[in-house]
Amino acid sequence: MTIILFDDSSRESLLPLTFTRPVAAVRIGILTIAEKWQKYLSAEVSYQTADYLQIKFPFKISEDNLFINGSVCPDEQLLESIDKLQPGDVLVKQEVVIAAKTNDAKFRHSELSEYRKVEYGREFLKITYPEDIFSNNDRELRNDFKLVTQGRTSTKLSNTNIFLGDQIFAEEGAEAECSTFSAKDGPIYIGKNSQVWEGCHIRGSFALCHDSQIKMGAKIYAKTTIGPYSKVGGEINNSVLFGYSSKGHEGFLGNAVLGEWCNIGADTNNSNLKNNYAEVRLWDYNTNNYRKTGLQFCGLIMADHAKCGINTMFNTGTVVGVSANIFGSGYPRNFIPDFSWGGAQGFDTYALNKMFETAEMVFERREGVFDQVERDILTKVFELTEKYRRYKSEPK
Repeated sequence: MTIILFDDSSRESLLPLTFTRPVAAVRIGILTIAEKWQKYLSAEVSYQTADYLQIKFPFKISEDNLFINGSVCPDEQLLESIDKLQPGDVLVKQEVVIAAKTNDAKFRHSELSEYRKVEYGREFLKITYPEDIFSNNDRELRNDFKLVTQGRTSTKLSNTNIFLGDQIFAEEGAEAECSTFSAKDGPIYIGKNSQVWEGCHIRGSFALCHDSQIKMGAKIYAKTTIGPYSKVGGEINNSVLFGYSSKGHEGFLGNAVLGEWCNIGADTNNSNLKNNYAEVRLWDYNTNNYRKTGLQFCGLIMADHAKCGINTMFNTGTVVGVSANIFGSGYPRNFIPDFSWGGAQGFDTYALNKMFETAEMVFERREGVFDQVERDILTKVFELTEKYRRYKSEPK
């Protein structure tokens, strides 16, 4: 059976994080949603997403297809119900389409008249908005920890460290020295070939994915994930870095989501609580306006390839688009459109050719190649986001 993870309306509500990836490629917990389904189903997956993303994230079908909503995180109960589906069945809960078995070449989740509806009676986790990622990261960290460590033995870490609690797992090649790991309130996962440098203090739930580093003296609080090939330092709380990103210096990052290929300048801080304790609002690409989150704590949402200079100050609930470059003194706007260049004093458009020059160097630092596929995706995003480059600020 061929497994296809499809995008529903969450792709639009998760922007700008999903300008450059299908919803199922979002990381939450230790794994991306796609990697979770691969482990649960013991099968490879493909994607049904925006046309311009399909070259990088291929769509594969066969005569026997299982389409699964890419914004839905798997669990055992959900897997059991999906396994019982017959050809022509679609699993739903109220208005949410969860999965469908079909021999159709494509599945249209908004057109269900030809399918037999099977109502799902349990709760499940669906990622709809960017803040859902850090808000549910603790839950998924705990689930993924069980999924990836069950029946396995941890690599032994150095006895120069202090370990509290027994839910600590290190993969082969992981290193840590003279640091404190507290798993009393949640598990800690240290990925393959990752490094925790001297003097770090880490509380679970926490995941450091493969080939990443935590620099000396870092303080990392619970509900935090550092994706692969990343470098972090300073103070981090309840945040998710998808991968290939750097926050290597002092400064606070809290209740935040960073995509891939991001860089946070030294001594940069984001506010995650308004000084009047009011509900945080985030920019919404669909409505071209600000949306209530229902959250009191909500920090920074930063899409792929975005970067900021030293001492940048991000206001509570700031959304930074793809390939934005922020620098200068003062608080920049709390919505910084994709391919913006500037700061509190104003923004211009970040020219594609200049952005490509930087991306080539950034990829080289991670021994990668910034190829034509990446260029084409970013060119399309540049075109799609032109209408947002009007630099509006949230009314006070």
